[in-house]
Amino acid sequence: MNSEARIQRTWILCLAVALSVVVAPAYAQSPAPLTKTAAWQSPKPAEVKAQVFAWFDAKKIEPAVRAKAESIWAEIPDRLSDDELLARLAATYALIDPNATKLVALCSQPRSQLVLPSQPWLHEPGASALLSNNLRLLYARWLVHESLFDEAMEQLSGLGPGDVVAPASLLFYQGVAYHALLNKESGLKSIDELLQGADASPRRYVALARLMQDDLKNLQEETLDHIARRMDDIRRRLDLGRAGPKVRKVEDGVIDSLDKLIKKLEDQQQQQQQSADGGNGGKGSQSSSPAKDSRIKGGKGPGDVAKKNIGSGSGWGDLPPKEREEALQQIGRDFPSHYREAIEQYFRRLAAEGSE
Repeated sequence: MNSEARIQRTWILCLAVALSVVVAPAYAQSPAPLTKTAAWQSPKPAEVKAQVFAWFDAKKIEPAVRAKAESIWAEIPDRLSDDELLARLAATYALIDPNATKLVALCSQPRSQLVLPSQPWLHEPGASALLSNNLRLLYARWLVHESLFDEAMEQLSGLGPGDVVAPASLLFYQGVAYHALLNKESGLKSIDELLQGADASPRRYVALARLMQDDLKNLQEETLDHIARRMDDIRRRLDLGRAGPKVRKVEDGVIDSLDKLIKKLEDQQQQQQQSADGGNGGKGSQSSSPAKDSRIKGGKGPGDVAKKNIGSGSGWGDLPPKEREEALQQIGRDFPSHYREAIEQYFRRLAAEGSE
């Protein structure tokens, strides 16, 4: 992948994370919706409020806590943005559930530790769906901002637009995570579903979703672009302190893809060489019969080529150190720096296989 394409792809991902941050003031009213009906609908604030206080009544929440919750939902407009509705719901549950209190506090600041606290309570079968589903979305949104895409998908998995009070946010963050993890099919599905309700979604979500959609549609597996993105993913995981089986699996996949790509290039070069030789085993236009004196023979020379020993396929990784370093320096000049690391690992693997 050339540097321009790589910069464009990185720019898309950075914008997707940066512009998804809520910038509206607390409890601000969203603009009036456009006339087009979305394929999915955000619930009305009054409906969500009714569900919250019905749950309060069932749990027999003490009056002092209920009064604080009522202040959060006081004077609500007919429509709220997805993010604002989710924020009010999370703040309400933080009043009565210690786990929710800790989670809301965690999601209100940048990550300060490599190992995140476990949140098994979000997936307990007996938990309120209104509470668990929406706090899973709140947590996943924060995880995406921290570039923890695998962890975000663990929270978002199984959730649909009808399960949360912020369906546009759900679909957008699913799209961002899938895009970052190069899951083309699932990413396009989430983005397409978001864009079906484009008129009911925040403009920043729609703009970034369309960029990600175009990017994923053009993504082809086993290409240099695809390999480079997986290398970026490896670097991201290592920067986050992730060096377990998932990272090793991605690394092995990159090496296998390089094998296939190099084999493909070798086959193409061989075919081009055969075509240049005229399909006669390197004899070119040489005829099996002598030319007549009265005709000018075609060709520019006898066709004799000095043969050089270039080694066999199995010993390719055993280049002398000097020649190997020259090759790697050439790679460093012609390609981005992370290709050199992948090629070095490729050489080491071939050398190890040859010694077995």
